[in-house]
Amino acid sequence: MRNLSIRKYLRNKIGWMYLISGGLLLGTSLLGLFYSSVAVPVPVILHIILEKTFNIGWLEMVPKNEEMIIWNIRLPRVLLGFCIGASLALAGAAFQGLLRNPLADPYTIGVSSGASLGAVLVLFFQFTIVGLGSFTLPFVAILFGLISLLVVFGLVHLSSKSLAIETIILAGIIVSAFIGAIVSLIISLSDRDSMTQIIYWLYGSVGMRGWSHVQLILPFMLIGSFILFYHYRELNALALGEEAADHIGVDVKKGKTFVLIGASLLTGAAVAVSGSIGFVGLVIPHLVRLVTGPNHRHVLPLSLIIGGAFLILADLMARTIIAPKELPIGVITALIGAPVFAFLLIRERLGRGIRR
Repeated sequence: MRNLSIRKYLRNKIGWMYLISGGLLLGTSLLGLFYSSVAVPVPVILHIILEKTFNIGWLEMVPKNEEMIIWNIRLPRVLLGFCIGASLALAGAAFQGLLRNPLADPYTIGVSSGASLGAVLVLFFQFTIVGLGSFTLPFVAILFGLISLLVVFGLVHLSSKSLAIETIILAGIIVSAFIGAIVSLIISLSDRDSMTQIIYWLYGSVGMRGWSHVQLILPFMLIGSFILFYHYRELNALALGEEAADHIGVDVKKGKTFVLIGASLLTGAAVAVSGSIGFVGLVIPHLVRLVTGPNHRHVLPLSLIIGGAFLILADLMARTIIAPKELPIGVITALIGAPVFAFLLIRERLGRGIRR
């Protein structure tokens, strides 16, 4: 009877969590559309979106500049913010579950560093790949992110055939440190204009992006999300330890490989279109686990929803705090995420001390 009551309570709590997170996403999305440094009436905003998407409208005359602001700037920016935040938070949840470490995030494995290096090389040499045009930077960033993943895998296979968690973390740290040194070297060799451009990109932003960037990240987000959602059982089993997972029939090596690929696709695509944005993949999954527990059946989708909502809100703050100027979104996520994560660490440490 007691176990039945506990299960019913958990189901109700998780149901409320989905409802609250969905409301949070809807609220932040509407804020991102309605509120900015340029005021556009709410009826006009709704008319533009409905007319463009469903060919339904009721206003006879809409100023062209307002239509451009809403349809070509604000809406793709909100959607891009959701995709980036959702991708980073989902990848962070997967990495934390895989590595059984709450300090793991999309940057642990070195994919973010590789993607950053690719983008910095494009900005430094100012080259364009024939046929890609403005897509050169994100394409090269994704390519270098995947190359860094292969390098990490190569180091792991050379040192350990079992894909041990400790070896993966160590290889990711080695690759990230080496790539970080190369990025620093490139920045030091750049002229003032290139240096400013590179540093601003590294801070992270969703400004000056449009529908083309949404179309770029969306396929990688959908594929990576599908891979992780499909393998949530392997993540639950790996939480018990590799030996325990192997005993209950889970192909540990195959499961870890798929999780790493899915999370790396999400991270590489997000970094490619926005730059380096920290703490989303670190804090959001940690907060979700505090409420839902360790079951990745709920941790993964809730991290996706809340991560997307968080980045939309962070972007809104970045473009309105010192309007008409704009802060890099990575600064906002760090200012919010670092104190929150420090609080969570202290709270967990104090909780362990009390239990002892």
